[in-house]
Amino acid sequence: MEIENMNEEIIQYETMLNEWKNNLLMYKFALDEINTKLKIISEDYQFIHNHNPIEHMKSRIKTPKSIAKKLRRKGLDLTIENVIEHIHDIAGVRITCSFISDIYRLVDVISNQDDITVLKIKDYIKNPKPNGYKSLHLLVTVPVFLTTKTVNVKVEIQIRTIAMDFWASLEHKIYYKFEKDVPKHLLDQLKEAADVANRLDIKMERLKDEMEIYKALE
Repeated sequence: MEIENMNEEIIQYETMLNEWKNNLLMYKFALDEINTKLKIISEDYQFIHNHNPIEHMKSRIKTPKSIAKKLRRKGLDLTIENVIEHIHDIAGVRITCSFISDIYRLVDVISNQDDITVLKIKDYIKNPKPNGYKSLHLLVTVPVFLTTKTVNVKVEIQIRTIAMDFWASLEHKIYYKFEKDVPKHLLDQLKEAADVANRLDIKMERLKDEMEIYKALE
């Protein structure tokens, strides 16, 4: 019985892969749209304010294998309908900023774009996860204009400071190394490192504000 279930799951997975090839382009096109918008925002902000809130951008599309794993964790069947309805981070963009204030400015600018709809905001900066994780997540839709129709496609945008990104990268490596069964003393040190990163962000923000005061007095 177990072998039959496994074979059935393999068939479902292969069917999803074949269907997925026909749907994957939507998310690539959505990433292209978002990346173009962010590039324009970045250059326009630099021109107007002589300051670029975006230090770095990285985008990716989840692999079918990763999507299938996430569906299984959610207890859902391997169907394209479930992928579109329940997996929100297929297309993802990660943005790093120098300062916390840049993150919220960027959120305002993105939210005010006429053809971007913000579905959900998760603010892990004001409300960090228990392990110390900080970032701001936006779930948005962007219209993709195909030859026969227009489709609103979900894209997840994660925005964080350089310090937050450095911490998150280390946390990911540690969890991967220990297959999520991380020793408590390492978890405690990770939390301590998150607190240090937060103090650094606050200090850098204060230095920036002080610098701007001096500039205004010149």
